Amino acid sequence: MYQQELARSGKRLFFIRGTYIYITIAISVLIAWCSKDWGPFQSAAGDCAWFWVSLAVASAGAIIRVFTSGWAALGTSGRAKVAAEASELNTTGPYSLVRNPLYVGRILNFTGLAMLSGSWAFGAIVFLLAILIYERISIYEEEFLREKFGAAHAEWAKDVPALLPRLTGWVKPKYPFWWKRMIWREQNKLFLLATTVFLTWFARLDFSFEALTPAQWNWAYAFAALVAVRFFIGGLKMIGFFKELS
Repeated sequence: MYQQELARSGKRLFFIRGTYIYITIAISVLIAWCSKDWGPFQSAAGDCAWFWVSLAVASAGAIIRVFTSGWAALGTSGRAKVAAEASELNTTGPYSLVRNPLYVGRILNFTGLAMLSGSWAFGAIVFLLAILIYERISIYEEEFLREKFGAAHAEWAKDVPALLPRLTGWVKPKYPFWWKRMIWREQNKLFLLATTVFLTWFARLDFSFEALTPAQWNWAYAFAALVAVRFFIGGLKMIGFFKELS
């Protein structure tokens, strides 16, 4: 009964999961703007270390998702918005170490984005909430996979943990890495990571272009170039370049 309730709540959370990253980013930027602090320490060196650790955690989550999406089978629930879907059971590559590598990546990514606010408290809150949310979503998806794949799912789940990756047992990916599929699935998340870094930095300058030094303008130009790339990829989507992946 309790498992079924977790699955039901997971289904509701699954439906709105695309909004979580935007909420996290908005709060991170607001905290950075209000506090002007780069980290929770008294020293500049400590705050600098906090920034790089935050960026490393967020990037590690993004990298996990990049490789998972690049190796995953088509027709799985990487971009599904309404309900779980799976044309086949992913059990190789990252899925041989953990059953939900996309969600492991998302937990790390969310935590790092929250840490970029400079607040350890917000980082800790987001980390705990992300675990609770994605634990329930993974239970919902596993109910779906259990019903569809039966014994094959049971055999795989017997040895592979749900969210805490094991360190052994790597199985070579069934499919070659597909860059086009990875870009289709993850380009927006990578863009949002860069956006969070830029906006939390700019927020500490009160969003004032007048406050930018010549050297700092280079970062603004770099972000503008990234926005142009994002629109270019959006244009490719509109003309059907990713049609077979949608």
